[in-house]
This record gives sequence, C-alpha cells and structure tokens, in this order.
Amino acid sequence: MSKIIAIIFTIIIMVSCNSQKVYSDFDISYSKSGGLSPVYENLLIKGNNVHYSFEGEGKKYNQNFTLTDEDLKKLDNTLSQNNFRRIQEDHKKIYDGIATSINIKKGANEGSKTDASSIMSNFKTNWTNITTAFQEIINNNVKKQ
Repeated sequence: MSKIIAIIFTIIIMVSCNSQKVYSDFDISYSKSGGLSPVYENLLIKGNNVHYSFEGEGKKYNQNFTLTDEDLKKLDNTLSQNNFRRIQEDHKKIYDGIATSINIKKGANEGSKTDASSIMSNFKTNWTNITTAFQEIINNNVKKQ
C-alpha cells in the first residue's frame, strides 16, 4: 500500500513540475502584474512558440500560438532601436501599481528591465515603444473569451 501511495505522490510531483516548465523555459518574457485589483499577464516566447496567460478582472485564460520569423525580427528591431539594454530604471518606491517586466535571455538585446520602480524620464518613450510592441503581439494573436 505504501508503494502505491509513493508512486501516486511521485506522479503528482512530476505533473506539477512539468506544468511550471513553461514559465521557466523561454527566450523572451513580457509580464504585467500587480495593482489594487491584481492582474497577472504573461507572454513567454521560446523560438517561434508563444504561451500567453492572463488572470484578473474576473477572467482567466491561457493560449498558445506561433509567431512568424518576421514578427520576431520586428520585435527584435524594436528592442534594438529603442536601446532596450540601455534603459535605466528609476528606484522610486511605487505602491499598488501594475508593474511590467521584460526579460530577454538571448541575442543582442539580452537583459532584464522592469518599471516596478518606474523608468528614468529620458527613457520613457523607449520603454513605451517596447511595451507597445509586446501589446501588439498580444492584441494580434490572442483570442480573448
């Protein structure tokens, strides 16, 4: 009997670990989270495959889709043209806001930035251009219920 329980426990652990793999195995991530009424939005790109999830405002959904090489090149160009790696984060304390984080794990734009403490004023336009590019990917590919 104890062997059966151990096997079931092992299966549960393996399934739960694999369900989180999508959140750690990515090349590019865009996430928004927080707020007075919390919102959690994730866009994770691995190669041409994309996983999108949203939870908040009484809604919850997940969707997988594929980006074309052209879409990825356009995103990479937006990151480069807006000097993603050079964007400077401010360190003011901001409470109860929705923070956006972008993490690039490979390529010329490798780095991690967040506006959780705001973005320095001379980089706000660059940040807005970059976040708009991610929002366009979401708007053009996600079918919200």
